[in-house]
Amino acid sequence: MAKVLITGGTGLIGVRLKKILIEKNHTVVILTRNPKNKNEFKWDPSLNHVDEKALKNTDYIIHLAGAGIAEKRWTKKRKQVIIDSRVNTANLLFKKVNELNIDLKGFISASGVGYYGAITSKVIFKETAKSGTDFLADVCQKWEEAAQQFSKKNIPVTILRTGIVLASKGGALDKMKTPIITPLGSGKQYIPWIHIDDLCHLYVKTIEHNLTGIFNAVSPEHQTSRTFSKALAKNLKRPYLGIGVPQIALKILFGKLAIVLLEGSRISPKKIEKIGYSFRFKTLKSAFNNL
Repeated sequence: MAKVLITGGTGLIGVRLKKILIEKNHTVVILTRNPKNKNEFKWDPSLNHVDEKALKNTDYIIHLAGAGIAEKRWTKKRKQVIIDSRVNTANLLFKKVNELNIDLKGFISASGVGYYGAITSKVIFKETAKSGTDFLADVCQKWEEAAQQFSKKNIPVTILRTGIVLASKGGALDKMKTPIITPLGSGKQYIPWIHIDDLCHLYVKTIEHNLTGIFNAVSPEHQTSRTFSKALAKNLKRPYLGIGVPQIALKILFGKLAIVLLEGSRISPKKIEKIGYSFRFKTLKSAFNNL
């Protein structure tokens, strides 16, 4: 069994992932600014500080840390926070792993399907596709480049480009549970999604089966904003209004961030399926029924 260090371990994905890893008899430690439990250790990336005890005998690092993409309007300052919270933290980990000569078996990093760009197209994006040219694509490129530096030290690197994570509490789904459910904008944009348990088991699989490389972490079922919101309304037994929230209203409300809500393409998970991962929740209906 492995010792796994998680950054962002107190967040939505980290909490669930920690539970699953412990159930599988792995040892888990968490880096956090405010350690409260026995397996939590302090770090403060702004001060380049990491409690070195956390890294001792670590086999794998799972890097989930990063400021929320859709939590606040994208001011110039907020954009920098989004980038720094991902890139600077990875740089700090790389520095410490080098300094302490940690014999890592793998560095596993989150990334996003935003890598391909906030566009709605007929393309079904595979991992080999070129990156987009907008802000979110730039974030993902820098995020992944920071992770890939570990490969210079012959440490295997794995990156999971993740869609919208569906969880019972927290995350994007909570914000979608409005009294009346409606699509956003035209409703034709795609929403790449994944159930939180599938995502966490993908992270576990990268450890237990030594997977390396870049993988799309999304469910195989494609949904548009319109079909997604219809399914959500049916599941919650709430009214569905087919008239989408106007683009102009979203742009006024969210500013440049609105593009994340108004655009989206299909993403292919075939690469991860071909190496043996079977999704627990392949359909939106099954995902909603298990939240």
